[in-house]
Amino acid sequence: MFSPTTVTIVVLLYMGILFSIAQLVEKRVERDGQAKRGPWIYALSLAVYATSWTFYGSVGLASHSGLLFLGIYAGALIAIALWWIILRPMVAAKETFHITSIADFISTRYNRSQTIAAAVTLIALIGALPYIALQLEAIISSFNLITSGNNPGVGGFTGLMVTLVMIIFTIVFGARRLDPTERHPGMITVLAVECVVKLVAFMAIGIFVTMTVFGGLTPLLERLSEGDLRHLTRISSYKGDGLTWLTFIILSFAGIQLLPRQFHVAVVENSDQQHIKTAMWLFPLYLILINLFVLPIAGAGLISDLPLSMADFYVLLIPQQAGEQALTLLVFIGGFSAATAMVLVTTMTLATMASNHLLLPLFERTPGLRRARGSLLQVRWVLIALILVSAYGFAVEFADSYLLVTIGLLSFAAVLQFAPALFGGLFWKRGNSAGALAGLCSGFLIWCYTLALPTFIRQGWYEPGLLNDGPWGITLLRPEALLGVDSLPPLTHSVFWSLGINISAYILGSLLYSPGKGERTLTSDFLSSMLPQQHRSRARHTGLHAYIDLEPKIAEARSLLAKYLNSDKAEAAVQSLLQDLQVADKPHITIIELVEFHRSLEHILAGAIGAASAHSAIEASIHYSDREATDLKALYSHIVSELNGPHLTASALNSPSAAAQGSADHYGMVSELQRSIEKLEQSIKQQKHQIGQLETKLEERYTDIFRFRIDAQKLQQENELLRRELGALRTEDQL
Repeated sequence: MFSPTTVTIVVLLYMGILFSIAQLVEKRVERDGQAKRGPWIYALSLAVYATSWTFYGSVGLASHSGLLFLGIYAGALIAIALWWIILRPMVAAKETFHITSIADFISTRYNRSQTIAAAVTLIALIGALPYIALQLEAIISSFNLITSGNNPGVGGFTGLMVTLVMIIFTIVFGARRLDPTERHPGMITVLAVECVVKLVAFMAIGIFVTMTVFGGLTPLLERLSEGDLRHLTRISSYKGDGLTWLTFIILSFAGIQLLPRQFHVAVVENSDQQHIKTAMWLFPLYLILINLFVLPIAGAGLISDLPLSMADFYVLLIPQQAGEQALTLLVFIGGFSAATAMVLVTTMTLATMASNHLLLPLFERTPGLRRARGSLLQVRWVLIALILVSAYGFAVEFADSYLLVTIGLLSFAAVLQFAPALFGGLFWKRGNSAGALAGLCSGFLIWCYTLALPTFIRQGWYEPGLLNDGPWGITLLRPEALLGVDSLPPLTHSVFWSLGINISAYILGSLLYSPGKGERTLTSDFLSSMLPQQHRSRARHTGLHAYIDLEPKIAEARSLLAKYLNSDKAEAAVQSLLQDLQVADKPHITIIELVEFHRSLEHILAGAIGAASAHSAIEASIHYSDREATDLKALYSHIVSELNGPHLTASALNSPSAAAQGSADHYGMVSELQRSIEKLEQSIKQQKHQIGQLETKLEERYTDIFRFRIDAQKLQQENELLRRELGALRTEDQL
């Protein structure tokens, strides 16, 4: 046993080392002016996927259900094999649109919808809360086990102190400052270090068990094939395990890409698309290694007469029972690393999403709250505290529930609702905002009804009759047997109905709803941004008159950024923007340069508050003068009229949406013109055919005119001869 003081000092020393590493990395980034990291750091940081549920829970699940625990990694491995098709386009879109979270990504794909961003944020918050609670429960329980030898629960002084430490840990590492890029090089390096620590700890206890408890690899394999441990190597132990395997694979396939922490680390923090290639072999290798000794540890716990109810903590109890103090402490630090890494990234990401897509729109619409925009960092600190305190309350309430064993899957099923909108948005151009919103809302409601509600019923919050008889006695509406489907395990039943209805609503809503021009333009830009080796920067038009004073525009940009960033960050962002656009030394700029200036400003602001909120802020705060708006409209109309010629209607030229499209809809003037080219090519072919017909008719007319002239000359000559003959006759008569 260790004294609580000793363990606390070790934890604080460990956190101090991590903080020093983070500081060194961030100082190097500030000195070098770039946040690029090596592919190994990126690949190892992705192993935040292996949480305390992996470190402790895999052994517990294996002790009860054999090889079933591998299902949660089989789907992940399949997804990783497809990352160059799925993840690379997501990273490319992130780079183009400056996306900062999964809510930002989905909302940007669907017309920057604030409603969709808010829906995704709410689903992520509710779905992630049980998973964070599981991490807190793991830290508290493991602390109690190595200090007192028992697990009195997650409540009490220890639970409160762990929650407080996690709040401080998350703020210090993930939300210490407001970064316009939402990249955290120090935090990512710390994640990589923690992932190495937990792998070393798990491998150490695995090797110890194999060599000490079983006496080597051969005796281990022989023992696993014997009667008392044979169930550990079975693929299926129960009738419904086949469906459970399929459910685990589906959930892990989606979770490795859609969990907010995984999206942040894999997409937002990616600094080079080529790093994905390294991650595609290194990350699977990591997952294989950290699961290599799950069965030996589970077997060692069972033959050591440790209680099956404590199977989740066999990893910690085995070295403690053997008197290996150093190994016990190493394993505790490994489990601590697994839990804190997940808590850090998830809580930081959720706080960012909540501030950008829930609170910030509220601040913008409420005059009395607009001052809070300048305290966005402090708002995130408060949100971090609220999220962790809520998770701790959940852990205390459900501490004795059997559901804590598979509570991670509850969260996986919640984020599964993002799959149709996200994957459909990547590969189906017809997908639109109406379908995405319908799918998200319907799928999440079914998840709440079929999975979350039974959880609360079993906890005693509601009458059990609702679970057994259905609402109002309608058995077809029983939460775990919807429409009479009662042969599926509860988790599989919820996944089947929620995902099926989600996909149906997404497809049906997308087919029935006809999106506006702005959404179609943004969809085209979004899908184009994901093409490989796509040159995304648009050529600037030259030859326009530079009459716009740059200084007032810079002041306007500073004022907008200062609402969300501190003065130093705002000034640095403006200077970087001017250098990138190569207008820093120009006293005046053209109208197209102004549009590019505002477009780049929106991208910088998106890094701090999200693409949807940034777009709304630009529309509300940036204004064009009458001359600028007129010139932009005239330029647009001139180019369109040059392309369309006589087929351009007056309504198209005079429509105010033309100028608005140039400024509000991502300044899509050039995109609009490019989309007109295909129609114009058809028109040109028709015009050439008509010109050929006109030339033929013209030749015929020339021939007719020539013949008419010849006939006229003949008639004139004949008339002249007749006059002469008539004159001669008159002369003879007179004589």
